[in-house]
Amino acid sequence: MRLDGKTILITAAGQGIGRASAEACLREGANVIATDINAEALHSLKQEYPHVETHLLDVTNAQAIASFAAQMPNLDGLFNCAGFVHNGTVLDISDEDWEFSLNLNVTSMMRMCRAFLPGMMEQAKITGSSSVVNMASMASSVKGFPMRTAYGATKAAVIGLSKGIAADFVKQGIRCNSVCPGTVDTPSLQGRISSAADPAQAQKDFIARQPMGRLANVADITPMIVYLLSDESAFVTGQSLLVDGGVTI
Repeated sequence: MRLDGKTILITAAGQGIGRASAEACLREGANVIATDINAEALHSLKQEYPHVETHLLDVTNAQAIASFAAQMPNLDGLFNCAGFVHNGTVLDISDEDWEFSLNLNVTSMMRMCRAFLPGMMEQAKITGSSSVVNMASMASSVKGFPMRTAYGATKAAVIGLSKGIAADFVKQGIRCNSVCPGTVDTPSLQGRISSAADPAQAQKDFIARQPMGRLANVADITPMIVYLLSDESAFVTGQSLLVDGGVTI
């Protein structure tokens, strides 16, 4: 049990990588607090794992985050997974698109960290270390991709945010890292494929950019999440860890 007794909070835990990470952490003995804006998805998770603690939370709502954090115990781990993929060049980005992407992909993580870090530092005094994991992407400061300007810019900001937190709080027992997945077969990706003019070609294009010849699945990503939340990564902080199937070789 690599996370035995640890209290881990995960955002966007209703589906995709968030849900798979919640399930993986539960299997490793963690006390998981799963949040999402999708009540149905949380209900499904609760039905399958009755001992998981679920809460509706809109991470774009600053007041909701502050109120929620005030009710929660001190955490051993926080995985900020919520995010949104905007499709388009800089000429396609409306001010509203930009604000939404920035708010969900970056500002929400900043607010979650700001709300929970004080308690995590208190917990680290007892356990020696608390871990923040932020969802970034290979589409970021790591690599540029067509039609991903807003997404890449915000995920680059996530990497910078994570490094800043790591640098500021390393002496207080806080570790902070970001995970940069390749193209993962999730409901979010399938939604983007379905909305393409030629879904079959879109699927082929996504696969073609992966040197391994396939999309990642959520089980390819969750071992890295568990590792970073566990004591196995006790000497790892401020890093952007790629799980991209060779795209950035």
